[in-house]
Amino acid sequence: MTRIIQHFVPHFEERHQKVQALILHCSAHTPEEMLKVLDEKKLSAHYIIGENGEIWQTVSEKNKAWHAGISHWREIDGLNDYSIGIELSSPAMGQKEYTKKQIDSAVGLCRTIISHYQIPACNVVGHSDIAPTRRPDPGKAFPWQYFASKGIGLWYDINDAEKISINEVEELLRIIGYDTTNLNAAAYAFCRHFVADSVAENSDIEQLMTEIYPKDFEFPHVYLPVLKACAYRYRR
Repeated sequence: MTRIIQHFVPHFEERHQKVQALILHCSAHTPEEMLKVLDEKKLSAHYIIGENGEIWQTVSEKNKAWHAGISHWREIDGLNDYSIGIELSSPAMGQKEYTKKQIDSAVGLCRTIISHYQIPACNVVGHSDIAPTRRPDPGKAFPWQYFASKGIGLWYDINDAEKISINEVEELLRIIGYDTTNLNAAAYAFCRHFVADSVAENSDIEQLMTEIYPKDFEFPHVYLPVLKACAYRYRR
């Protein structure tokens, strides 16, 4: 795995829960810029990965970094205490392809973390999955299917759609793990993760960060088999 540069920051707390999740993020900054932005906002992540593949560790894994914010996934609320957070540099906020060096470093780091904490595949998710009304990262270009092929997270087999009889979008999203309080936001986050072609690219990064999902978004019925296949893989 790539050598890790240690540059610890003061924005963390003592962890009180077992690590059960791995959260992937992105930011439209270089690692150096990201450190300044996080410091200004009194935030942090355990790791930052630059476009050149460099890995920076900024918080010890034994501590709780401030990366997830108000969040929910499956049975967990407030994922900071339960998770490791990784930030990837992405000028396009995950809307353009990540670099090979960056992905290679991320794969190696994720596999090490997952193995150490025995994190279940269903709990390897993006910031947009756990906070669908607030965050769009790691973006539509994040290669979730490739990561799943490396043992990081889950992907679907479309043939599994026939193995689950449920057809209600909200119930299927809840089975996967989404907070469906805002159903449109949860459905759009699902599309970002699993049917990225259905998500529009936005070159205005500032707007992307404030208009996280289309307020009138309705889940396209054509993708119901994908949603069902995912629910089958994620069900408890």
